[in-house]
Amino acid sequence: MVHEHFKGKYEVELKYHLSSKSAFLDVLHSMKHEVMLIDNTDSDCYFDTENKHLSNQKKSVCIREMEPSGIKLWIVKGPEPDRCEATNITNAHNAKSMLKTMGYDIVLEMKKQRSIYFIGKYHVTVDHLDGLGDFAEFAIMTDEEDRLDHYREELISLAQKFSLTHADLEHKSYRELQSEQVLIIKNNKVMI
Repeated sequence: MVHEHFKGKYEVELKYHLSSKSAFLDVLHSMKHEVMLIDNTDSDCYFDTENKHLSNQKKSVCIREMEPSGIKLWIVKGPEPDRCEATNITNAHNAKSMLKTMGYDIVLEMKKQRSIYFIGKYHVTVDHLDGLGDFAEFAIMTDEEDRLDHYREELISLAQKFSLTHADLEHKSYRELQSEQVLIIKNNKVMI
């Protein structure tokens, strides 16, 4: 069942800022749901060329290592907003080495604490990123390109059950948010 949730080349995903993680979890626990994992640490390494070849094409490549679950993923997103493919890998070190051999370097490393739940056909992640706060992502992976808008509407309805509104939506990726935070820190150090 778990693997069925992560099949498809498209991912419809809505990310929301959480003002209260505990209130969100209270609602979640009042609903029928399944637990995939709780409080894993995701370590993400994003790759690109020096001239930002992938970023300029609205693509990203990430190697993710999840502990203590031991899950390792190679994730490619873009260029379309909903395009996302992930595959399990057994050796993250070798995958990173292969990307470096192909001319890609690590451009950002990021960690987040993540729990993953299933509500019907949808997966819900609850994330914490130091310096950025708590978030919930509502998502589905699919090969049904013609149903992306339908799934988006269903995800909005699901989020509303948690009292999340359009005002709570975060349109930037974690990578963008983390990159902005790194830039702010660098600029503050230059000013000191």
